[in-house]
Amino acid sequence: MPPTPEPAHLENHHRTTLRQLFQHPVSHNIEWRSVLSLLEAVGSVSERHDGKVLVNIGSESEFFDPPVHKDIDTQMVVDLRRMFAAAGFGPDPPVT
Repeated sequence: MPPTPEPAHLENHHRTTLRQLFQHPVSHNIEWRSVLSLLEAVGSVSERHDGKVLVNIGSESEFFDPPVHKDIDTQMVVDLRRMFAAAGFGPDPPVT
């Protein structure tokens, strides 16, 4: 069994967003709404009264400030990578 679970339950656009998050170099055009949709598909998301978004994936919890513009910044990509990796998610394995 591979070390990271296959995101088989994810729709194609969710798998695309997950691949973008783990892409090197960091992609600078990952839309917040796509990330939010992915987070809702794999965990729980709740918006607080102060505008911050609480995300829970497995045992991982993190607060995020929604970006002012439509795309997320590099620091959020790094934070999301850490969170997804700790929860056992990663990019699709390479096809051989």
